[in-house]
Amino acid sequence: MFDEYDVIIVGAGHAGCEAATAAANLGSKVLLATMNMQTIAQMSCNPAMGGVAKGQIVREIDALCGNSGIVTDHSMLQFRMLNLSKGPAMWSPRAQNDRMMFAQKWRKLLEENSNVDFWQEMVTGIIVKDGRVCGVRTGMGIEIPAKSVILTSGTFLNGLIHIGEKTFGGGRSGEKASVGITEQLVELGFEAGRMKTGTPPRVDGRTLNWDAMDEQAGDVKPRRFSYTQTKITDKQMPCHIAYTSKEVHDILKTGFDRSPMFNGRIRGQGPRYCPSIEDKIDRFADRDRHQLFVEPEGWDTCEIYVNGFSSSLPEDVQLKAMRKIVGFEKAKMFRPGYAIEYDYFPPTQLKLTLETRLVKNLFFAGQINGTTGYEEAACQGLMAGINAHQNINEKDPFILKRSDAYIGVLIDDLINKGTEEPYRMFTSRAEHRILLRQDNADLRLTKFAESLGMEAAKPRMERVKEKEEALSKIRSFFKKISVEPDHVNAYLEGKGSAKLKQKIKLQKVLIRPHIALNDLMNLLPDVKQELDQYDEEILELAEVNLKYEGYLVKEKEWVEKKNRLEDVRLHDTIDYLKINSLSSEAREKLAEVRPMTIGQASRISGVSPSDISVLLVYMGR
Repeated sequence: MFDEYDVIIVGAGHAGCEAATAAANLGSKVLLATMNMQTIAQMSCNPAMGGVAKGQIVREIDALCGNSGIVTDHSMLQFRMLNLSKGPAMWSPRAQNDRMMFAQKWRKLLEENSNVDFWQEMVTGIIVKDGRVCGVRTGMGIEIPAKSVILTSGTFLNGLIHIGEKTFGGGRSGEKASVGITEQLVELGFEAGRMKTGTPPRVDGRTLNWDAMDEQAGDVKPRRFSYTQTKITDKQMPCHIAYTSKEVHDILKTGFDRSPMFNGRIRGQGPRYCPSIEDKIDRFADRDRHQLFVEPEGWDTCEIYVNGFSSSLPEDVQLKAMRKIVGFEKAKMFRPGYAIEYDYFPPTQLKLTLETRLVKNLFFAGQINGTTGYEEAACQGLMAGINAHQNINEKDPFILKRSDAYIGVLIDDLINKGTEEPYRMFTSRAEHRILLRQDNADLRLTKFAESLGMEAAKPRMERVKEKEEALSKIRSFFKKISVEPDHVNAYLEGKGSAKLKQKIKLQKVLIRPHIALNDLMNLLPDVKQELDQYDEEILELAEVNLKYEGYLVKEKEWVEKKNRLEDVRLHDTIDYLKINSLSSEAREKLAEVRPMTIGQASRISGVSPSDISVLLVYMGR
């Protein structure tokens, strides 16, 4: 019935969609298997993309020819650049999205790709021969052959939904759980665990008193995520802010004895940085209120997402407490919040390519690896799709270093450190975040997409080269042109900056605190005439590069020193258990993870600097 596929992807969430896109764009024949064709790219939780560190990941995916940025721009309801009061390494784009438009656009893009086929049915197992995956088996007993398989099962593996004292199987509200895969993988020798996540109630926006809440508008000048010059939205929807109260908390507490979180029915570990409302009340007992973000789900629906009110309490308690929130006095629920438990596989069982160590050409991506968030899942799908294609064509693996991208940080953390709670990306996890900004992802990464052979990378690289040329010209201009004291002293004094005593180069003025490029353009006609030829994106990037040039140079030098360790490869044949000079913990961890390089070995928990010295000696370094 089926010819052999190059790559079969199980699951059509954010990881599955990006995996299919990446492998197909490289020329692989792909089958995307999903239990429901109507829920491809479903935004199961908040209909939003980006945010702190997550926005950087979306831009990195886009720079590597993924579709998440394009789809986000197409379905945008509101755009905000977060953390503008902080340094540029912290700036993070975030978009509120139309849930239905997002899914429709993703499906359209996938269907337009002639290398992608679809199959609607539950996959209940993989076919393994001689330690190598060679296809999947469906619930109807159909065997579909493939050279590689990527599992992107999200929260569906043995998913269990909790609402108060009610418990029932499901991978998402209204959808059944996936069974069979976990049991088979455990039989093959994989270690499995349980995690949990949750979602808040959805409410009828027609029943809310919007005037009683604080409005949160989007940026006056919204931006785009994609580097493909997608249309910038010309209209935005407001979000709103509401607050819980002591009365709300007291009502919620009446349901704690029926809460699966408190009575021990939930075994899985939940996300620390996105706790349920009952968890927040318990952990922060001294706080009388918590902030809620009241967010629209689309242009053509009144459904509202109550961000911050995630709960698995009984539905009657949820509604009673919610109606004590100012603005929610007459609220009607579309559906209650719930918690969901699901199986995951500790990611230390993977290679840096996301291929499993136990089964050749079998890849895991997304929440199956213990992560949380659309963006974290999508970037893993992208990398798994690329590496599945590389594997079956006997090409070099594609691995991003921690200094290359947030994607590299995420995967490196997962493989070397593992995770016992849902992993979420933060800017603080990236030690080189001044290099890994949201404004330069294309400059950092599009060259990799081109070298991999992605056809879509060619026009992108032309724009990258144009941008690099423009940045070089602006840099030269600022280092060459000088400014007279009389032209800027009044401005400098107004900014609390020391006045000039003599003529100096313009860059030295720009690098001062609180001095803005736009101000200098308005102040100096010659500067404005020179820079007016460049768009706002180029000028903002140039300003950051000029202001932080000294820091960027030092950071790049530090990266080069660290990368010398990254380049010292460790052979697969090393028997770490026999290197007696290593600590016992290091021997165990190195034998388990089997790092590819000295640099990777240095980041494994339990491997000390002295252990690294032993390895360098062992390698003849």
